[in-house]
Amino acid sequence: MHLTEYSLYLFIFVQCDKLIITYVKLQICCMVIRVNLDCSGCCRKMRRILLNMKEVESHAIDKQQCKVMVCGRIRPSDVAIKVRKKMNRRVEILEIQELNEGNEQEDQQ
Repeated sequence: MHLTEYSLYLFIFVQCDKLIITYVKLQICCMVIRVNLDCSGCCRKMRRILLNMKEVESHAIDKQQCKVMVCGRIRPSDVAIKVRKKMNRRVEILEIQELNEGNEQEDQQ
């Protein structure tokens, strides 16, 4: 397993002059957010922002309902904050669904 295969968060703790580094594997998460998407330029900007986030595996933009679905090894708060900063628009998290990899395998069998 290479570290480039998974999106990992790096936690660094400094305690008593010791450097402790731990890696935590994030779960796959799907979320739905509402962002005011007025025109096709806003949709293109949203798409570009999501494509530049390496943790995002897939996304879907619904312009009529102003909803965006994002899936991947993400933290929903991080995605909402990044979209808020880049788009300069209010972001509302409507739904968050965490998927366990073990449950997915059981459902497939």
